[in-house]
Amino acid sequence: MELKFDERGLIPVITQDVKTKEVLMLAYANREAVELTLKTGYAHYWSRSRKKLWKKGESSGNVQKVVEVRYDCDCDALLYLVEQRGNACHTGNYSCFYRRLDHEVRC
Repeated sequence: MELKFDERGLIPVITQDVKTKEVLMLAYANREAVELTLKTGYAHYWSRSRKKLWKKGESSGNVQKVVEVRYDCDCDALLYLVEQRGNACHTGNYSCFYRRLDHEVRC
């Protein structure tokens, strides 16, 4: 199996709570982030805005212990099943997906 990274060298990562199955966040990883995740057992990502590698929770303490990493049928997306410590979202919400789209998009 060879993961398919995009032209920027990134692959999307969906992160899900292993116990509740709640989707916590969507982020991106480069090859180094994926390798660090597998090596350390903690979620690592690539920050597109800061253009740097980061370990989830490195400043907040809200780390993600990775239980399992899965890849999709096209090998172009990953799923991290994690034990989340604290909140996953930088807003203070447990999940980044805490808002529901009803009629109009307001961000």
